Amino acid sequence: MKTMMMTGRPEEYRRNVGMMLIAPDRRVFVGCRANQPDAWQMPQGGIDKGETPVEAACRELREEVGTAKALLLRESAKWIAYEVPEDRRPPYWKGRWRGQAQKWFALAFTGTDADIDIHAHDQEFVDWRWIAPGELSSVIVPFKRAVYEAVFEEFADLIS
Repeated sequence: MKTMMMTGRPEEYRRNVGMMLIAPDRRVFVGCRANQPDAWQMPQGGIDKGETPVEAACRELREEVGTAKALLLRESAKWIAYEVPEDRRPPYWKGRWRGQAQKWFALAFTGTDADIDIHAHDQEFVDWRWIAPGELSSVIVPFKRAVYEAVFEEFADLIS
């Protein structure tokens, strides 16, 4: 699969944000997707019309993780794009996008595990856990591995 860093966003990629939610012990939040039980990932979601990437990240954090207890540490310098395998592209994309172009945000989690509620909105995740960054590549879907490597490299000082 193709992953690329970019300063702009090609039109064939859906605008999206990703959030690296970092616990005080430097582990990161991952959830197991409701529609793909083998797919663990960090929270991510689309950018709505009229929304800035940081606004989308705050909204998606509340929707997917069920909390707003986080402090923004950093935004990725560039967009990171990846292609979604054709057989995994959502039907509602209707062939419009080949993948996603993401802005990533590193966030410090300021709450407790009791503040996390993955059932707060339309449920994206069926399970969640904190995981050491080095362990994530073994549970992430293969087509997102290069994205996560780029994100971990960009935010390395925050998770080491």
